[in-house]
Amino acid sequence: MDSGNLYDELSFKVSKLVTKTYSTSFSIAVSFLDAEIQKGIYSIYGFVRSADEIVDSFLNYDKGALLDKFEADYYEAQKSGISLNLVLHSFQMTVRRYKIPDDLIRAFLSSMRTDLNKTRYNDKSEIDNYIYGSADVVGLMCLAVFTNGDSSLYESLKEPAMKLGSAFQKVNFLRDLRNDTESLDRQYFPEMKKGEFNETIKNEIIQDIEKDFLLARKGILGLPENAKLAVLIAYYYYKCLTVKIKHTSASKLLSSRIRISDKMKMVLLAKALLIHKLRLI
Repeated sequence: MDSGNLYDELSFKVSKLVTKTYSTSFSIAVSFLDAEIQKGIYSIYGFVRSADEIVDSFLNYDKGALLDKFEADYYEAQKSGISLNLVLHSFQMTVRRYKIPDDLIRAFLSSMRTDLNKTRYNDKSEIDNYIYGSADVVGLMCLAVFTNGDSSLYESLKEPAMKLGSAFQKVNFLRDLRNDTESLDRQYFPEMKKGEFNETIKNEIIQDIEKDFLLARKGILGLPENAKLAVLIAYYYYKCLTVKIKHTSASKLLSSRIRISDKMKMVLLAKALLIHKLRLI
């Protein structure tokens, strides 16, 4: 292996390490993809996680300047075909290989930049625009990898992919409600007027999430076989998390972070494997 290929492989390994470090559940799902597809998905996760960490975690630094540099470094890498930032290097290779549209990347970075200043979302239009950039486009980036140049298949699965991204993001908002409100002073749900969160509001949000999942499931049916199982595993994990949140009081959601036990994750994995093996989806 020449030095160039070695560097490329190292960059994908770094993005994989980022993924495994920040999300064991997502890593488990990705491990059921074909090896080449795994590289693409790991690189996408590494990119979006890096940007997300800038706006959420680097509290003692100039987050705006760091995000500007991150964006500038990406576009320099995309232009030149190389980056000394290993995550950006793997991501730009994935963008090139799968022809990921630049408007998706710009929309994502725009939503990340919104997190630097905006703390309240007052209506559905505002939060829909934010979720499109922070989650829907990530689903579309992954879909570009899964469909691997099949433009007609990509177009047919765009809406379900976006709905799945929306569902995941809204579940994350509910799961992270305590940290968002207490540590980051963010309020994503317009329903939470004046910071109020109760059972009625929670159930209204859950109903919206369930509608997204219903539409997303139809899209999983149409995915290529080498991607279907991995997406199904993630789908079942988030559906289970939604059910657990649904049966958790609003007050507890404001005071603790809901998790799925490792044992239950294994049960969900077995369920997905069986459903896929029996070709029930």
